[in-house]
Amino acid sequence: MPTLQKITPCLWFDDQAEEATRFYTTIFNHSKIGNRSRYGEAGQEIHGKPAGSVLTVEFELEGQAFVALNGGPAFRFNEAISFQVHCDTQEEVDYFWERLSEGGDERAQQCGWLKDKFGVSWQIVPRVLLEWIQDSDPEKAQRVFQAMLSMKKIDIEELRRAHAG
Repeated sequence: MPTLQKITPCLWFDDQAEEATRFYTTIFNHSKIGNRSRYGEAGQEIHGKPAGSVLTVEFELEGQAFVALNGGPAFRFNEAISFQVHCDTQEEVDYFWERLSEGGDERAQQCGWLKDKFGVSWQIVPRVLLEWIQDSDPEKAQRVFQAMLSMKKIDIEELRRAHAG
């Protein structure tokens, strides 16, 4: 792995850090799994993990460094934090939506947001959506925003029609 970034997101899993990093690195290009650290005897009364089991896994998705931590069941992911995946085409939107939502919570899918099988929230966002909801014409922006609110997975063509009026 390259030199650590100034800020690196750390994702807390119960004991699925390796499984999650394998899952994510098969979805994103320019991704890799890096170093692992392991639990030792120290602190076992606190963490309860067997010595030698995986503590952290460093990984990279599209050049963004992450750390996955097997910290136990104390904390769960929620929608307060999500990762945006910016897409240029409907094919990209479809690909990331299908892959990341596989095995996830279908009830948590709205307006381009989804929750994966580990509980991590993602936003699959066409770049054009950001452009259109910031349009200088407030009527166009509102039509696009309203159209987005009715979607689970974002449909670029439907947004285009809303933008055009």
